[in-house]
Amino acid sequence: MVAHDTTEAATLPLPTPEMTGDDLFKLGLMYSTGQGGCPMDRVSAHMIFNLAALKGSVEARVYRRELSQEMDRDDIAEAQRAARRWIDNGVVTLAA
Repeated sequence: MVAHDTTEAATLPLPTPEMTGDDLFKLGLMYSTGQGGCPMDRVSAHMIFNLAALKGSVEARVYRRELSQEMDRDDIAEAQRAARRWIDNGVVTLAA
């Protein structure tokens, strides 16, 4: 069972450094709706919308705000910590 989970995680679409804000926005939509091989996961969707917004996606800001209204405070905080980890690992670079 653990091996299956690891394999499944390895095949999930994840943010990459070369993704644009629009690419990340589309990925966030996949997680928010459970499409394109992604599980429906509000925390992951919020995190990815946050990364997309940091890369200039206006749509991601709107969707992130709407999604936040459906989430509790702890899940939003978890999504923000996860986004910070992606930034710290160099997947998303912030504008100077």
